[in-house]
Amino acid sequence: MTTLTAIFSDAATAWWIWPLLLLLACFLMGIVAIPAGIGGGVLYVPLVSAFFPFHLDFVRGAGLLVALASALAAGPSLLRGGMAHLRLSLPLALVASTSSILGALASLALATLTVQIALGVVILGVAGLMLLGNPDRPAVPQDADALASALSLNGIYHDRSTGTLLPWRATRTISGLVLFAGIGFLAGFFGMGAGWANVPVLNLLMGIPLKVAAGTSSFILSLVDSTAAWIYLNRGAVLAIIAVPSIVGMMLGAHIGARLLGVMKPSSVRRLVLVMLFFSGIRSLLKGLEA
Repeated sequence: MTTLTAIFSDAATAWWIWPLLLLLACFLMGIVAIPAGIGGGVLYVPLVSAFFPFHLDFVRGAGLLVALASALAAGPSLLRGGMAHLRLSLPLALVASTSSILGALASLALATLTVQIALGVVILGVAGLMLLGNPDRPAVPQDADALASALSLNGIYHDRSTGTLLPWRATRTISGLVLFAGIGFLAGFFGMGAGWANVPVLNLLMGIPLKVAAGTSSFILSLVDSTAAWIYLNRGAVLAIIAVPSIVGMMLGAHIGARLLGVMKPSSVRRLVLVMLFFSGIRSLLKGLEA
């Protein structure tokens, strides 16, 4: 009980109340995270650290497992529905997974408040870039660069919400690989996955349709987060009493979220992405500045 009191700082509340509330909260986060293409971790880390009496180190450790679980739960449905492109995912995930190891090691060496403030600044910056962009432009095939052509980074997406076929080709592949190296570093650094950055890079830079970008982003998360999670596990920053209800709730919600992605309009997905990013970024920034 001494250990539980140390973990759950609100001693006036029974310890088992918090895991139950965490299960419900993660279920709701899982429903909205997959259509937004941001992964559960980007919502989990700032929201749980702000509203639950858990130490941030344990939240960050569980955050990667949460993002991994939601991505794995949604992955099969996204692949079958054509919203996640395997050939596009693999080279980007390889680069991001390698850099995520460095990010996790660097993060654990810094003060918690420094990481918290940096998290809020980065998320708000990405949300601002998405707000200024125009991902709702017509999906017109673009000229693929040499690397994209060699890797066959192209496809045709059937948008069930409009009943149209959307051919696409990846562009600026080298720039995308460089940015995904940075995204992987940030994913390991903040312990929260990287869907919040995957979608704008895939959509705005590489010219991937928004729904394909969101679906592919969730699939990439399953590869990147599994790499970074080992660093947190090895450092003892993962507790089962926090991670298990979080993962179960997120996986259940992700199954519903994957189904919603196929029928939602691109404009609705974009608005959902922006709302989640702004809210998560503000909460994280305020949390870091409170101390």
